[in-house]
Amino acid sequence: MSTTFQLDTATSRANPTPAPMKRLTVPKVMQRKNDGTTEEPLVMLTAYTARMAQLLDAHCDILLVGDSLGQVIYGLPSTLPVTLDMMVAHGAAVVRGSYHSLVVIDMPFGSYEASPQQAFASASRIMAETGAAAVKLEGGVAMAETVRFLSQRGIPVMGHVGLTPQAVNALGGYMARGRSEVEEARIVEDGKAVADAGAFAVVVEGVVEDIAITLTRELAVPTIGIGGSAQCDGQVLVAEDMLGMFERTPRFVKRYNDLARIISDTAGEFAAEVRSRSFPGDAQVYKAK
Repeated sequence: MSTTFQLDTATSRANPTPAPMKRLTVPKVMQRKNDGTTEEPLVMLTAYTARMAQLLDAHCDILLVGDSLGQVIYGLPSTLPVTLDMMVAHGAAVVRGSYHSLVVIDMPFGSYEASPQQAFASASRIMAETGAAAVKLEGGVAMAETVRFLSQRGIPVMGHVGLTPQAVNALGGYMARGRSEVEEARIVEDGKAVADAGAFAVVVEGVVEDIAITLTRELAVPTIGIGGSAQCDGQVLVAEDMLGMFERTPRFVKRYNDLARIISDTAGEFAAEVRSRSFPGDAQVYKAK
């Protein structure tokens, strides 16, 4: 069944709220795996602002407020400096801008690793202050206890295994994971651990394709691939990568447009008209009656 909708009314800065749609739920996402309907894969994109959420919502099953906003929005060198305040502010904006997609918010580095109790304090704040449906955290076996702790207390958790950007310093970079038999076994174990602990879905990032296929086959919950395999139960990309806002992107990104060039060219056209005094023209100025 297609999950693409058309908004009934246009949006603007003065009228930012689109027509309501029935929002997808965590049980519905899990059901897509259990009843075999993931023959139509789940679609997930990142969103960090209300306007982007409005534009993506009708086409997605899940909107991820990723900690990648640190790099995309704030120009930070990695996701590590992202704060809980940032995630809450952007998460609330995305919830306001969406009506169909399940909204999942990343838990930033340092907000959940110390203990399950710390994770609950951070996650409960995210849920209460944004209205999101779930949180996402990175890690496998080491985070299984935390996933179980949150899940048992009513906080749905999306897992994330393989290439985990918050662990970039420990991993030594952003290269693909699972090229050795030992590492492959560890990633599969990680995926199973968080799924068994109660994660409702698992992001599988930057791994050798066979690992993503194995996890998709063996996990009872949906896998969301990013640099994984087309056989995953769903796919996710950073929206700005997909739209061509950056010239350099990871290998697993397909650039569906070239918005960086379009924006630059448009700004150049505006600048030329301003400098030649051809803008504003008669159509953009007010005349006395």
